[in-house]
Amino acid sequence: MNSSPFYVTLERALRLRGAGIEDICPPDDPVARRVLQDYGAMFVGADSVLPPPLCVFTSEDLVERFQKEAGLAANTIGDAVIELQPAAMSALLEARAVAQAEGLEISPRDGAEAARRSYADTVRLWDSRFLPALDHWTRAGRLSQTQAERLRDLPVHEQVREVLELEREGIFFSKDLSKSVLYSIAAPGSSQHIAMLAFDANEFPSQRVREILAQHGWFQSVLSDLPHFTFLGLAEAELPGRGLKSVEVDGQTFWIPDVQ
Repeated sequence: MNSSPFYVTLERALRLRGAGIEDICPPDDPVARRVLQDYGAMFVGADSVLPPPLCVFTSEDLVERFQKEAGLAANTIGDAVIELQPAAMSALLEARAVAQAEGLEISPRDGAEAARRSYADTVRLWDSRFLPALDHWTRAGRLSQTQAERLRDLPVHEQVREVLELEREGIFFSKDLSKSVLYSIAAPGSSQHIAMLAFDANEFPSQRVREILAQHGWFQSVLSDLPHFTFLGLAEAELPGRGLKSVEVDGQTFWIPDVQ
């Protein structure tokens, strides 16, 4: 077992659930292991939420079964119906009430998609990064037409695997083509939004809004995804004990798995 703080904590948490890391994230699957390191904070949150049974869901049916088991609370915020796990929704509404009492707002970015997403949603969002980048690198001569067509025809999980390999060569698939696609969009089936433990907030630039969200268990946990907050249901002082470390990006604090 990896002896880093995150993996030690995760192994302990999974053992209490009668599982091991290999059950949620196969050791021979580099995509799943990469996803665990980039998005894994949700697996070490409070007992009030249900973490996913898998690092990467592979079908809509699996996602629907998990979301039904986790439970779903819906609330209309602005013009959007937001859906989250019940504990996450309660904390979000409490945070909004505090913000509004101070003349601030916490509102969903891109409507309902700011919270719960389906498997199909994650595939669509993957394509919104993958396909334009594929066209760009083909025009730039870094990929041949034959390579591009083969990548386009691959099953989505294999697409992710090969994209991550190409990124080792500086062929990036993020929206701005400058960094890993996983810092721009989640791999299909791996999003914290599928777990209903994520909320994208329009007001993420506000330090006070970030403080209020943190006081209610919501933290930024995906590097470079500035609007994205993860419900961990914990106080900030508890996060290092859950195998998470703080990293500053653009003046904002992200709590990510400590895998070093």
